[in-house]
Amino acid sequence: MKVRERFILISTIVVIAIICIAFFWTPILWSFILVGPLILMGIFDIFQKRHTIRRNFPLIGRFRYVLESIRPEIMQYFVETDTEGRPLNRILRSVIYRRAKGETDTEPFGTQMDLYHSGYEWMEHSMYAKNNPKDIGEFPRLLIGGKDCKQPYSSSLLNISAMSFGSLSDNAIMALNKGAKMGNFAHNTGEGGISDHHLKYGGDLIWQIGTGYFGCRNDDGTFNEKTFRENALRPSVKMIEIKLSQGAKPGHGGILPAIKNTEEIAKIRHIKPGIAVHSPPSHSAFADPIQFMYFIKKLRDLSDGKPIGFKLCIGRKQEFMDFCEAMIYTGITPDFITVDGGEGGTGAAPVEFSNTMGMPLREGLIFVYDTLVGFGLKNDIKVIVAGKIITGFHMARALALGADGCNSARAMMLSIGCIQALQCNMNTCPTGVATQNRSLVRGLVVDDKAPRAKNYHEATIHSFLELIAAAGLDGPKDLRREHISKRVGMYIVKTYDEIYPYMEEGCLLDIADIPDTYKRYFQLTRIMK
Repeated sequence: MKVRERFILISTIVVIAIICIAFFWTPILWSFILVGPLILMGIFDIFQKRHTIRRNFPLIGRFRYVLESIRPEIMQYFVETDTEGRPLNRILRSVIYRRAKGETDTEPFGTQMDLYHSGYEWMEHSMYAKNNPKDIGEFPRLLIGGKDCKQPYSSSLLNISAMSFGSLSDNAIMALNKGAKMGNFAHNTGEGGISDHHLKYGGDLIWQIGTGYFGCRNDDGTFNEKTFRENALRPSVKMIEIKLSQGAKPGHGGILPAIKNTEEIAKIRHIKPGIAVHSPPSHSAFADPIQFMYFIKKLRDLSDGKPIGFKLCIGRKQEFMDFCEAMIYTGITPDFITVDGGEGGTGAAPVEFSNTMGMPLREGLIFVYDTLVGFGLKNDIKVIVAGKIITGFHMARALALGADGCNSARAMMLSIGCIQALQCNMNTCPTGVATQNRSLVRGLVVDDKAPRAKNYHEATIHSFLELIAAAGLDGPKDLRREHISKRVGMYIVKTYDEIYPYMEEGCLLDIADIPDTYKRYFQLTRIMK
């Protein structure tokens, strides 16, 4: 007998039984309050045509959807080990929470990592370690600003990566910005524009401009110089970042679901409320590398000389090399370049883009650094990285591979209460971080969470400096690729300078000195010309 027939038979028997018992004991009729809705739900399941499971297995088929809806929570709390969770495992999440709360972040009984698994990395320490960095004084800073910059910015080595108001709630934005103010680090606005929430506490801002030109756009979506200048001259805006692509969805453009596009957000972005907003995949203000360099110059002039940079996830290597050649040809260079990795996070992206599009951070960073060195441009440009920067080791590894500074998004979200519920694209974030649902947003108390962002930042910088001291180095600038080792096989270990040898300064400027790995790109350039 099929499940549907069994359901009908059992339901009929139960109804008849209740009615018969009611002749002798009337209170049994109250059971219809429970039984009645269940039977009606089962009947509805039989006749609906959308879900095969519910049609074939009335009532009990609904449990499949219930279990599916709570699967992430079951996996996170009951199934996965401390080292298995994705995107961030429990070990990383726990260290963020503890540092944010000011609790001890030490671990008992040794590491849980598999030290003999291919891909394991470690930092080489020295017998002549330096003193504990807490005795040194203030944390080191990074001065960003090239030869044409009139207002260089003294940046922290770790800042908040790009997350827009709209993707995040107003309370989340205010908590992050207040934390940045308290900890003296910068807050990237994301491409959604500058809101009152970014300005309320006066934290330093990196204003990101994406392909939609939110906050500096005309009605047709093109770039507006007047509104750009008005925002760029705000005292809180310390740097301006042109977003070419992001690691989680390179070449796709941003996505703001309609349910998150409120009246307030629409006003800030100069768009219509209540509709899904898809930023174009590419910019309309320039069409080639040379135009892009002149666009950088235009923004620098309009902002009265503030640092101008751009963010990208590396795709076709040739295109970045074209940028470098355009810098040499025009004499215009950005003040900084932010390299995002394919492992970067986002509130919403097609799975194909998140999983299979864009170069991972380490390879992208190494390529950008080596290419800038090869063209003789690195001294004028600071390189910043984003993509799963969580701990002091992640910072040390990035700086050893060529970065000057780091940005972090997900770690900062976790510091203010995110629990990795994986509901960022549904407007149902239970912690009020990535939602515009007012009843959920109210649960996030700005004054409580802001100090946690500051605490996490301070503790992570401190742990980074402890690693520098343990390696026997005088400061972050002394980090080199030889300081990080990687297991590339069960019995093979190499340092990063063995895996990725350094590029010689200016070697890409002379055809005779071009490394073999780069020659094909110059051949492509000649063919295209």
